[in-house]
Amino acid sequence: MLAVTTAALVGTGIATSTAAPATLTAPGVPAAATPDTSAERLIVGYKPQAPEATSNTEASKDAEAKGKKAGKDLGFERRLGTGAALVDLGAELKASSVEDVIDTFKADPDVAYVVPDKRMYATAITPNDTDYQRQWDLFETAAGMNVPPAWDKATGTGIRVAVIDTGYVAHSDLAANIIAGYDFVSNTYSANDGNGRDNNPADPGDWATVGQCGTDSSGKPLPEKDRDNTWHGTHVAGTIAASTNNTKGIAGIAYNAKIQPVRVLGKCGGSTSDIIDAITWASGGTVQGVPANSTPAHVINMSLGGGGVCDSGTQSAINAAVQRGTTVVVAAGNDNKNASGFNPASCSNVITVAASDRQGNRAQYSNYGSIIDITAPGGEVVNITPPGSTVTQVDQTNGIWSTLNNGTRSVGSENYQGYQGTSMAAPHIAGLAALLKEAKPSLTPAQIESVIKSKARTLPGICTGGCGAGLSDAGATVASVLGTPTDPAPGGNALANGGFEQGVTGWTQSANIITSSTQQAAHGGSWYAWMMGNGTTATETVAQNSIAVPSAGTPKLTFWLKTTTQESGTTVYDTLKVKVNGTVLATYSNANASTSYVQRSIDLSAYKGQTVNLEFLGQEDAYLATIFLVDDVTIG
Repeated sequence: MLAVTTAALVGTGIATSTAAPATLTAPGVPAAATPDTSAERLIVGYKPQAPEATSNTEASKDAEAKGKKAGKDLGFERRLGTGAALVDLGAELKASSVEDVIDTFKADPDVAYVVPDKRMYATAITPNDTDYQRQWDLFETAAGMNVPPAWDKATGTGIRVAVIDTGYVAHSDLAANIIAGYDFVSNTYSANDGNGRDNNPADPGDWATVGQCGTDSSGKPLPEKDRDNTWHGTHVAGTIAASTNNTKGIAGIAYNAKIQPVRVLGKCGGSTSDIIDAITWASGGTVQGVPANSTPAHVINMSLGGGGVCDSGTQSAINAAVQRGTTVVVAAGNDNKNASGFNPASCSNVITVAASDRQGNRAQYSNYGSIIDITAPGGEVVNITPPGSTVTQVDQTNGIWSTLNNGTRSVGSENYQGYQGTSMAAPHIAGLAALLKEAKPSLTPAQIESVIKSKARTLPGICTGGCGAGLSDAGATVASVLGTPTDPAPGGNALANGGFEQGVTGWTQSANIITSSTQQAAHGGSWYAWMMGNGTTATETVAQNSIAVPSAGTPKLTFWLKTTTQESGTTVYDTLKVKVNGTVLATYSNANASTSYVQRSIDLSAYKGQTVNLEFLGQEDAYLATIFLVDDVTIG
């Protein structure tokens, strides 16, 4: 399996003392940036028309058949929340054997994707105390996130944030803001609580002795040395929503929001399949065998990650969560490498967060690159040797202070410590997303991401490699969504990313429809929506929600459409329907085939001044293919 760690701890967030040039390794999580090459299970996504996509019996038969073909003992284990099948390989297989089985599935035209069930871990870094004045990350002018001005406008009231992490250990500075969560750790050994999945997300601790979690792909023991409990999820939760103005401890960014602890990480990290189900459940989706979530989250924070690009299974879960209206925030990782090589940092439809230090530089451990959306304080913790002393100490002054526990091998007493890492940066943005959702409930995940980025300020320090839009500014961001609403400027666009040049940002899709593939040409730029063309019975959608239609003039929806088909004549077989708030306003078909893009326009006067949902719905029959290419969509 592949390792996924907590984002501040992934890569061990290095902190070097100017007095003693030793490195401070993350005490709670193995440094698992290098993926294992073995796997015990696969995640198989079937195409919608395949019987295995909905029938567990058929999926079981298919696993057995594929196993015989590959010479392995495969078995269907369970259905994931996204509808994908979790297939057990019978034993932990080495890379070559795993690839053989994957190739067997890939050869099946009914299989949409197949990926290994990778292992993930927590991503934070360790230290201690309890005073708001220690929270430089919230208020310092130099490199703080300017949070206090936002509190005049929003505090997170009515908003729920799911912390998908190690669970929650009781803390009086958090207790008032904790709501029911779930424990999705299915591996009883890693769970460390004596059982598998249940409705108790309590964190029993994630301590481990050297080699207790096996070895990595290089044969090194995991962990490489004994490590204590990290209480990682509780630290993350405190940054988001610790109680405030209660004369103790710290202040949470969205201190009236509720935290839903969703446990996926144990002493040996966590699996992709458990994380997929956690994302699904936390956002209000259905997971077989798990009670429905009666209080789905508006925001998900995942301060976890592992090596490798975003897999199709995780991406599918994230897309579904965003489509349900949940904003997903993830940590970039702590390996001082390009975040494009880490999962879920490299996933689409997420806000990927890098970490800055107290001077506003990119923190030396933080991952970077074009995949980064925004930077937030992640802190730095260093080793020092005080004058006149020979004893090296950990200086937590520049770390991120939050709620914790002092138990090293069991639950101890509550306390506060300063950690460092992108695991600590991500909850700053999750907290800000909660403030925005309270301030303007109609905001979509894409709009929340857009406004956070648009109101960022330039990093005051140095960033090499790419730090996204800059350092997040909570005060400016919340103020911007509470200003007087205005119509788009003449020639403007009420849609987010109408030309698709930012990929899937702002849009939801039923499959990998939005693309920059050179097999077809875009109308403008290089990205477009490629719908249908399967030559089989299929349905596909591309949609955007919560669009403010201008209240003045004659608002119109315009877009460019190119239709190519294998059909002949004027009989309608394959269609593209344009829907607003569920009502079909226009239908195009194979009969509208064209050799180039044609501009289409639809009058939206009936929706003036309203907030609407837009959907392109493609439907194709079982004989001969029709391709609908959509690009440069505007409402104005």
